[in-house]
Amino acid sequence: MDDTTKKELQSAAFERLIQHLRERNDVQNLDLMNLAGFCRNCLSKWYREEANKNNISISDSEAREHVYGMPYSDWKSKYQK
Repeated sequence: MDDTTKKELQSAAFERLIQHLRERNDVQNLDLMNLAGFCRNCLSKWYREEANKNNISISDSEAREHVYGMPYSDWKSKYQK
């Protein structure tokens, strides 16, 4: 498999993970952290860090909105227990 195809597949899998977490808003970040060692906020930080490595400026709130599918404050008020 060539590197371009590999990166495309990894990107698609990442977006699928994000979509899955958006749909599973019943699963709290604390639950994810306890079971998997990462949460939605970790994903958003990793996303921002990778953007920064490529000289793309993304704020924490923009990265979180990408992962959560809405502003973080909205997600917290709707779903955080």
